[in-house]
Amino acid sequence: MRIKVIAGNWKMNNDLFESKDLISRLLNGLINTTANCEVVICPPFTSLSEASAMIKGSTIKLGAQNFHQEEIGAFTGEVSAKMLLSTGCEFVIIGHSERRTIFMETDELINKKILRAINNNLKPIFCVGELLEEREKNITEQVIQRQVLKGLENFSVGYLKNLIIAYEPVWAIGTGKTANPQQAEEVHHFIRKLIERHFSQEFAKSLRILYGGSVKPDNSKDLLAQKNIDGALVGGACLNADSFLNIIKSA
Repeated sequence: MRIKVIAGNWKMNNDLFESKDLISRLLNGLINTTANCEVVICPPFTSLSEASAMIKGSTIKLGAQNFHQEEIGAFTGEVSAKMLLSTGCEFVIIGHSERRTIFMETDELINKKILRAINNNLKPIFCVGELLEEREKNITEQVIQRQVLKGLENFSVGYLKNLIIAYEPVWAIGTGKTANPQQAEEVHHFIRKLIERHFSQEFAKSLRILYGGSVKPDNSKDLLAQKNIDGALVGGACLNADSFLNIIKSA
């Protein structure tokens, strides 16, 4: 049985003091609650160390939003996998649509980041998803197939045991639009079958695939009830403790 994952991507929000306040509210909200899912928060880099200290001993796990593909070097302003590990990170988001579209990250670069993460015992949350014009052209599956296979090129199944994939239709991120449960399930099913064909049936069955794209408390239950949706990568709704806690409860 695949354990669901509810991950919160804080993006470029919350300074250190706001981060501490949000984490305190989450911790209080999870007291005496038996969560049947993994809960991951991904604050900005400046809050990672403090977040790690605050969640120690709790059920909340820590992730980062990005990192550099090289181990060390003259890369001003960048953060390495080793640095993330030293703050207590267990997960890292790779290939988020904003990294692809705003910062022009390619499939090849994302492949290198996945390799670096795995080599440093960081669990990748590997994001894929189509643009609105790509969905309107009915090429969603072609886009997803390219992103998945290029991102995972030259990996063996054993190497990917801690991989998580997040399907995030770009047209539904921060727009208030959400893929309806049937639309989301269709793409999740496609991804699982794609993994089965190119890797193995066993790996496909165990792989957790999250949905990301304007997930809110009022739609999370229906989305998470789908057979192939194993959790959510939450954006704006994770910045409010009550809404994020309600999404966790719906899992």
